[in-house]
Amino acid sequence: MALSPQPLSPLDGRYHEAVEELSQHLSEAGLNRARVHVEIEWLIRLAEEGVFDSQLSGREIMSLRDVAASFGDADVEHIAQYEVTTKHDVKAVEYVVRDHLERLGLSRLAELTHFACTSEDINNLAYGITLSAAIRDVWRPALTTLVSSLTSLAKAERDTPMLSRTHGQPATPTTFGKEMAVFVYRITRVANDLDAIRLTGKFSGATGTFSAHTVAAPEVDWLRISREFVESLGLEWNPLTTQIESHDSQAAVLQKIGHINRILHNLCTDIWTYISNGFITQIPVKGATGSSTMPHKVNPIRFENAEANLEIATALGDALAATLVTSRMQRDLTDSTTQRNLGVAIGHSLLAIKNIIQGLDEISVNRSALLADLDENLEVLAEAIQTVLRAERAAGTTTIDNPYELLKGLTRGQKLTAGDLREFIEGLDMSSAGKARLLQLTPASYTGLATRMVDFLN
Repeated sequence: MALSPQPLSPLDGRYHEAVEELSQHLSEAGLNRARVHVEIEWLIRLAEEGVFDSQLSGREIMSLRDVAASFGDADVEHIAQYEVTTKHDVKAVEYVVRDHLERLGLSRLAELTHFACTSEDINNLAYGITLSAAIRDVWRPALTTLVSSLTSLAKAERDTPMLSRTHGQPATPTTFGKEMAVFVYRITRVANDLDAIRLTGKFSGATGTFSAHTVAAPEVDWLRISREFVESLGLEWNPLTTQIESHDSQAAVLQKIGHINRILHNLCTDIWTYISNGFITQIPVKGATGSSTMPHKVNPIRFENAEANLEIATALGDALAATLVTSRMQRDLTDSTTQRNLGVAIGHSLLAIKNIIQGLDEISVNRSALLADLDENLEVLAEAIQTVLRAERAAGTTTIDNPYELLKGLTRGQKLTAGDLREFIEGLDMSSAGKARLLQLTPASYTGLATRMVDFLN
C-alpha cells in the first residue's frame, strides 16, 4: 500500500518543530509574501512620485499595505492557482496583486503593477528581505543563546585546571574555562563580521539599464527613485548589475555562516572527545534511551547530531555561494533553484545550533577526572623546569647548559612520579628561589594566565 505524500527533507519532517520559524521567511510562501510586499511598495512609490499622474490617498496606501501585512494561506493558494496557468511564479504574484487592486477599487493602477520590472527586480528584493529577516529574527538569536551558554560555562570553569593535548599528546595545562572562551571569542568575531554585511538589491529592469523606464517616462529621475526604493526596503542599492543582482552579498553571508558552522563543528568534536575521555559527564534525561541494547549508555547525541547537520549546512552553503556568484552573460536561471535552498542550508545550521544549546545544558565538568589526568602526567612540567633553567643560565645563577636536552632525557617517553620529579629538582644547581618555585609547582597550578584570559570575553 502506497503512503500518502510525505516530506522528503527531515527539516520538514522529523526536525520541523526545531526550524519552523525559518519557514515564515525562507519558504515558498514566505518568498511570495515578500514579493507581494515589493510589488505593492513599488506601486506606492510610483504614486508618491506622481509618475503618470498616479495618486493614492493615505487611506488607500494603508489598504494596500494591509494586503502584504495580512498575507496568508488564501493568498498562497491564490498564487498557486494562477501559476498553474502562467507557469511563472512572479507573473502569478502580479495577477494576485491586480486582483487585490480591483477588490480595493484601485483598478486604475492595474497597469502600474510590476511597471518596468523584470522578475528579478522583484525576486532579488524579496530574497533580500526574507534572508535578512531569517538571519536577524531566527538564526542570529539562536546563535546568541548558544554563545551566552558557552560564555557562562567558560566563566564558571575559568579556574578548573585541565591537561592540554597537542597532537593528542599531554601538553602544557590550561583551564577548561579558557578553552571554552576560545570558542566564544572565535564565534563572536566572525558573527560581528556577519552582522556588518548588508544585503544588496537592484531595481533597474531587464538588463540593468533602466531602458523601459526612460522610454516610458524620460523626465523621471529613475536612478534616484531606484536607490531610494531599494534602501526603503532595508537593503543596500546596487547600481551596476546585469538582469540579476550579483548575489555577492548573499554569498558573503553564506560564507560567514559557513565559517561559524566550522567553528561550531570544532566545538562539537572537542566536547565529544572530552565526554569520551570522562572529563565531561552527561546528565541523564529521565526516560531517555542511550542504546537499544546497552542500558548503561548515555550517548552524546546532541553534539553528534549537531556535527552532522553542520557538515550538511556548510557543504550546501558553500555550493550555493559558489553558484550564486556566476551568471552567464546578462542572465541565466541557475540562481533561481539555488536560492530556493537558502532555507535548507540555514535550517540545518539552526538545527545544529539548537542541538548544541540543549547539549550544553545536559553536561557537567568532571573536575576530579581532570585533576587525576593532570596528576598522571607530571612530565608536562618539563617545559617549566627547562624554561626556568634557561632564564637562570642567562642571569648567571646556574651553570647548566642546554637544559632542554637535560629535561628531554629525563621525561621524553617516560612517566614520572612526584618523588622522581622532586629528587631531580632538588639535585639541580640553581638559585634557591628558583628551586623553591619549581618544587611548589604542580600540573594543576601550571596554568599561567589562563584564568585571567577569560576576561577577554567581557
